[in-house]
Amino acid sequence: MSDINEMNVGPRWYVAHTYSGYENKVKASLEKIIENRGLGHLFFDIRIPVETVIEKNGDKEKEVELKIFPCYVYIKMTMTEESWHAVRNITGVTGFVGPGSRPTPLSDEEVDFLNFGTKRVELAFKVGDSVVVNEGLFEGYTGTVQAVSDDLKKITVLIKRGRRDMPVELDANVVKLA
Repeated sequence: MSDINEMNVGPRWYVAHTYSGYENKVKASLEKIIENRGLGHLFFDIRIPVETVIEKNGDKEKEVELKIFPCYVYIKMTMTEESWHAVRNITGVTGFVGPGSRPTPLSDEEVDFLNFGTKRVELAFKVGDSVVVNEGLFEGYTGTVQAVSDDLKKITVLIKRGRRDMPVELDANVVKLA
């Protein structure tokens, strides 16, 4: 594996293949190795892509995390002999994804597809749109969106009450387009 250092192209996402059910153990072990050996300059992020599913059973709800890609751990790291050995020698890791024994970094398109970044939330309405309030004190009222918070969780709606317009701050999930 002397050609590993020649492959160094800076921090890139690599995929480690693990035994089934060992993803979280591999992640925890790697985090411990990074801390103990002082390898923070080589490792930048470790991810196990999951989706949260709400299972309903009558009136009971339970949130369950399902692995999107079981048996894989995604590691953003600088590939060197030291980092390669740190990952490869963890119990539960069978190797890196790539041809033969050469780890292959993910392309930018593949990383974008995996959506490792923050979750993106989009609202169906924007400033100036007419909305109807679905619940709360102003349920049934119609108003105009005046402002949307930066985190997209709160909106200010101008509700006509009598002869005057009244600005009301509401949760974004209690209104819908009119």
